[in-house]
Order: sequence, then C-alpha cells, then structure tokens
Amino acid sequence: MSLTLSINNISVERGAQHVLDDVTLSVKQGEILALLGPNGAGKSTLVSTIAGELKPASGQVLLGDMSLLGRKPQHIRQQGVAAVPEGHRVLKTLSVEDNLNAAASFLPRKDAGNAYAHALDIFPELKEKLALPAGHLSGGQQQMLSLAQALMTKPKFVLADEMSFGLAPVIVRRLIPLLKRVAEQGVGILLIEQYTAMALEIANHVAVLSRGRVIAQDDVARFRDNPEAVRDLYMDKDVA
Repeated sequence: MSLTLSINNISVERGAQHVLDDVTLSVKQGEILALLGPNGAGKSTLVSTIAGELKPASGQVLLGDMSLLGRKPQHIRQQGVAAVPEGHRVLKTLSVEDNLNAAASFLPRKDAGNAYAHALDIFPELKEKLALPAGHLSGGQQQMLSLAQALMTKPKFVLADEMSFGLAPVIVRRLIPLLKRVAEQGVGILLIEQYTAMALEIANHVAVLSRGRVIAQDDVARFRDNPEAVRDLYMDKDVA
C-alpha cells in the first residue's frame, strides 16, 4: 500500500509577514509533484518546513497517518522523507564514498550496502569518483552526489529543491530523467525546479505557488504543451 505525504493548511510567518499562507498539497509514492512559481514565492520555505528545519505557525505535515511536526530533521529523514536542498550541499573535504556512507549511518549494515549499490546504479558516473574529495567534483557531479545521499537513506519521498541551481541547462537535462527513474521505483518526489519545461516533462501533477499561496493545482496535462501558462498564472496573480 502506497503512502501519501500530505501538507495540510501550512502557514509560516516571518515577523508579521506570511511566507506561507494556508498551503495544502499532497504527493503520492511513485509520483512527481512539480511545485512551480517565482523566486520568493515560499517554495524553499515549504521544503524546510516539511524537513523539520522550520516550525510552522499552523497546519500539519503527515506521512501517511503520522505527524512529522515537531520532529527533528534527522528523525524525519529516518522516517523516509529526504530533503535535497538547493546548492548541492556535500561534505567537500570527505571522499565521495564517505559522503555516501555518512548519509546511511543509521541504517543496518545490510540495508546500507543495498542502498549504496542502488545509488551507484542510478548515478554510475560517481563510481569512478569514489576516492575523490567531494569538493573536487564538478557542480553537476556534486548534485548527483546530493541526490545519491538522499537515496542512501532508502527514502519514501524526496524533496528536490532547485537541483539545477548553478548548473548549465545541458547538465540539468542529464539529471532530470534520473528523478523520473527514481519515481518509477516507488519514491514520491516534490520537485522545485526553475526550468519549468523540463519539470513538466517528468511530473504527474503541478502546483503553482505565488506569494506564499497555492494559486493552482492540476494534472500536468494542463501545462505540458504550454509551459508559459504557469508563468502567466503567477504574473496575473502578482499584478492583481
């Protein structure tokens, strides 16, 4: 039976400002929800809230029937929700292999070994770099390592926040299909991506966030042939 990651009526405040205002979304295992919108809309704030790094003013985050609110980020990851923050953050002085092993330190040895093999199957390019310090990798390879670290935790859901950050489009074009492969193996993915057309190629559903509010949710078919419709939505909202 597949799980659903549910974000119910989440509001996050910064001072007197609502960074997120009554946001409700859901992602099922094996599906990709593309969360799109302009810079400053609150997308990364939502990822940080789900991951336990920020406390919301109100609302619920549920993994199936289990509340994730109030839990520490490490515990949320152990429960199967792995965040991949923007900027391909890796332990740059450690080897690629040590980065992978550190990510799965809480798993039993057998499970960690299986996760290790699976991560390198998804990202075979890293096999040749295992002994290198992660800081010596290219930007694209560091992003692969960030995603591989998330897979090492054997996640049920991955929160992929702007994995194209700082990367050339040709590199992003190589990375995006790998997320589709991960989803096909039963992992739910919340995808925040500035390259709207690429995100729409692999997503099942789309939500558009503007000024901290969800202004549209629909099946991807509504937008796939017209990516500009997403931008039109939040531009119209901002003008209004």
